[in-house]
Amino acid sequence: MNNRLLLFLAALLIVLPLVVVKHTEFAGADALAEEMIQQLAPNYEPWFDVFFEPPGGEVETLLFSLQAAIGAGVIGYIIGLYRGRKRNG
Repeated sequence: MNNRLLLFLAALLIVLPLVVVKHTEFAGADALAEEMIQQLAPNYEPWFDVFFEPPGGEVETLLFSLQAAIGAGVIGYIIGLYRGRKRNG
């Protein structure tokens, strides 16, 4: 029962902001940081350029999703490993 309650609360935390906050754009931290830098120091020159630019938004989303899936897999493996060790004593 506790797992179902936690899953429901997690889903509520994900969906609630999307339902409550209307007509807004969810921008990433990179875009907000770039805007702030342009406001504070318009003549700022970056130290280096991007070495890989994804060809489109879909590829960028795919890479981000892949990174999240790999991270979740690693965390799940570690949790399973420790639970298995605890059960087997």
